Amino acid sequence: MASFGWKRKIGEKVSKVTSQQFEAEAADEKDVVEKDEGNWLHAIKRRREILLEGSAEKSKQLKDEGANLAENKRYREAIQKWDEALQLTPNDATLYEMKSQVLMSLHEMFPAVHAAEMAVQRNPHSWESWQTLGRAQLGLGEIILAIRSFQVALHIYPMNPEIWKEDLSWARTLQEQQKVAQKIKKREAPPEEAPKSIPDYDFESDEIVAVCAAIAEKQKVVSANKTMVIVSASGTVETVTEKEDGATPPDGSVFIKAR
Repeated sequence: MASFGWKRKIGEKVSKVTSQQFEAEAADEKDVVEKDEGNWLHAIKRRREILLEGSAEKSKQLKDEGANLAENKRYREAIQKWDEALQLTPNDATLYEMKSQVLMSLHEMFPAVHAAEMAVQRNPHSWESWQTLGRAQLGLGEIILAIRSFQVALHIYPMNPEIWKEDLSWARTLQEQQKVAQKIKKREAPPEEAPKSIPDYDFESDEIVAVCAAIAEKQKVVSANKTMVIVSASGTVETVTEKEDGATPPDGSVFIKAR
């Protein structure tokens, strides 16, 4: 039976020129594939850039529309516009900061603090976001946190007179008033009564044993005699004392010291 060596034998008959031509064609095809691949990746990248540019442009349009609505005190509509913009550009700190301001105007302090915190997370270098966060924290009564937020804003923009003269000054005034109120409340509060301590009796002392013996002696006399009050039909009252049979006085040896 013939061996299966035909592939090797056929390959031996292929001329050198044919082999070189085949290798050149394969290289050309590889270049075409790589070129097509590069064009495809470039097309995807370009499409993504176009989408991002379109999203940013649309987000800016919604942001401006919301700002106009907020200036006209149409706060709910403004929030709706900014929420739509956040769907397109979720990392825009300005949108969260503006939203926090409007929520404070609506006296919704918890959502306002949350929105300001989101703004600070996305842009920690924005002094406006820290200022808005401090104002929202003041609305919740968190004076110490508000002072810290204003201090961060000043650290970023130390020459801002608004934070110095209005925000931080007002927060520190509130802090002093809070301390005074706490002192007055503490001074006017009734003094707390100390808990009464339970006396520490020495149940092994001779005095306690003697008292117990006296009480037992008195109880013995009472139990040994039965007293009855008899009222007759004529109205006469007679007291009869009957001694109990078999009543024996307790021996003093009954009393022992408690251990």
